[in-house]
Amino acid sequence: AARRPEALVDLPKFNGDQLVPEKSGGDLSIQACADDPQVAFHAIRQLAALADGIAAVRWVQTGFASGAPGGGTPRNLMGFKDGTNNPSPKDPALMSQFVWVGDEGGWMKGGSYLVARRIRIALEHWDKTELGFQQEVVGRYKDSGAPLGQKQEFEPMKLDAVDKDGNPAIPDSAHSRVASAQENDGARILRRAYSYNDGANFTAERWPPWRQGIEYDAGLFFLAYQRDPRSGFIRINKKLAAMDMMNQYITHVASAIFACPPGARSGGYIGEALFAGL
Repeated sequence: AARRPEALVDLPKFNGDQLVPEKSGGDLSIQACADDPQVAFHAIRQLAALADGIAAVRWVQTGFASGAPGGGTPRNLMGFKDGTNNPSPKDPALMSQFVWVGDEGGWMKGGSYLVARRIRIALEHWDKTELGFQQEVVGRYKDSGAPLGQKQEFEPMKLDAVDKDGNPAIPDSAHSRVASAQENDGARILRRAYSYNDGANFTAERWPPWRQGIEYDAGLFFLAYQRDPRSGFIRINKKLAAMDMMNQYITHVASAIFACPPGARSGGYIGEALFAGL
């Protein structure tokens, strides 16, 4: 506890959270990725077996990502491109500014903080929403991923642009606008989200039409890396929880935060800078 970094804070309760304790938190995070889900599951089982008697499984979440042709931006279950505004991993300056922990992190220098959120999407409600309103909710065109009123996916959003009636081209409560760096004092995080599908179960929607019944238990397994959660995810999500038009379709149902140490040096091991000093 004495060596816990200042940035490794517990996440606050955000407006609209309906967190399931059994699916949240935890002391150790393991992520296995593979083209074949059986391979990833086998890797997790082997690591859990090695930890038998020391650590026990708290929760597991499977997810999948649909890569776009040519390596473009993947789409989520809402059908929209997801991650367009990510800082580029190919830009070392951006990674140092927003993702990798600096000298302030001590043993975490060169690592990153991971926030995990399981976000259930009311897909039945979303699928019945007409395209024009879907695009207003997101703030982007569904086909191209371009900001509303613009042509190309990666064009900077023109938040001061207005339509022919003088209204903002990108609505004030559109998801991409509320989450943007321009609206959050420059804050940015690196998203590496996955879709998930856990079948169907009974649910009661928290927004009109307040449908109750058997619905898809599916949505977004949101993973985001940042240099400091206080100036990254927490800052951004406080605003999203209060203002995002997309909240009428989504509910955050699980949450966790982890410190991911830097990669191991040759002959070393993960977390060496922490454990060697104990």
